[in-house]
Amino acid sequence: MVDGVFTLSQADKQERLLPELARLTEHHRRNGEAYARILSATGHGPDRDYRSVADLPWLPVRLFKTQVLKSIPDESVFKVLTSSGTTGDVSRIFLDKEAAAAQTRMLSRTIQAAIGRQRLPMLIADTPAVIKDRKSFSARGAGVLGMMNFGRDHVWALDPQEKPDVEAIKGFLAKHGGQPFLIFGFTFMVWLYLYEVAREHKLDLSNGVLIHSGGWKKLIDQSVDNAAFRQAFANHTGLTRIHNFYGMVEQIGVVYLEGPQGNSLYCPDFADVIIRDPETWQELPPGKPGLVEVVSTLPESYPGHALLTEDLGVVHGIDDGDWPGKRFSILGRLPRAEARGCSDTFSGGQA
Repeated sequence: MVDGVFTLSQADKQERLLPELARLTEHHRRNGEAYARILSATGHGPDRDYRSVADLPWLPVRLFKTQVLKSIPDESVFKVLTSSGTTGDVSRIFLDKEAAAAQTRMLSRTIQAAIGRQRLPMLIADTPAVIKDRKSFSARGAGVLGMMNFGRDHVWALDPQEKPDVEAIKGFLAKHGGQPFLIFGFTFMVWLYLYEVAREHKLDLSNGVLIHSGGWKKLIDQSVDNAAFRQAFANHTGLTRIHNFYGMVEQIGVVYLEGPQGNSLYCPDFADVIIRDPETWQELPPGKPGLVEVVSTLPESYPGHALLTEDLGVVHGIDDGDWPGKRFSILGRLPRAEARGCSDTFSGGQA
């Protein structure tokens, strides 16, 4: 297996991330008037000396729903990504060509830790309708399109009318089921439109590698947590190579990937998480749940390098798991926070 982006101990990661994140803070200050005003208003003057990653200024992720935040001129905008949400408010993330290439490259290196370097035959637990607009993507569409780069001979598990295509799934397995193949989808859709179909039709998915993310709320409501999800796939389909991941369009190109043992998420070498007390904003130690802040050295075209999410999480341990660095779990949304959407809001249309 390839693990080229899960290599740094936590101490080495902090030493590498701190100067790069401080550089990005100044880069976005110089190139984004709105961000510069935010830094000024929050007491973060130019060239401030930061002693740790946790000291760096962060933006609430919700700000991207109400403000235009970018560090490139309008004529350099190559692609605009949008998040999904339940109120009509969406984040808008601006990428130039260099930023788009960087996020694709680092996403590739991260996913290769789970599937290796070979492009595998790919079964997509979604509908082709999700990628209709190639210029402006929903979060779900962007996720699907990004993952398609890692597969070949793509087959959609849902037809254009967004109904399970049982014959297409059977045809894919007849052709590719005897060798390693890739499965991708958002968690709730994988469960409803692939697991249920595979169980009903006794389909063998034992050679598959499943990458999935998002949409846990409806499953938790059905008493299906991560452990039950994995066990059900193993028992009824033979599928055991399963990697959940955590990510968001506001920090595109970064995925926090579940390790081989399946009980924790891990941070790639160019990213990290900080768990903060929701009242004091101080960093919390392992074992204490709080709000998740995500940091990454990738965002050059917009100030997304340090973002406070609306998700609750907990760090379980440091340098003591499948891969080095922090291992953590997402516990859910902050109460009363807007649901992110994605597959949670799937009801026959694009999220």
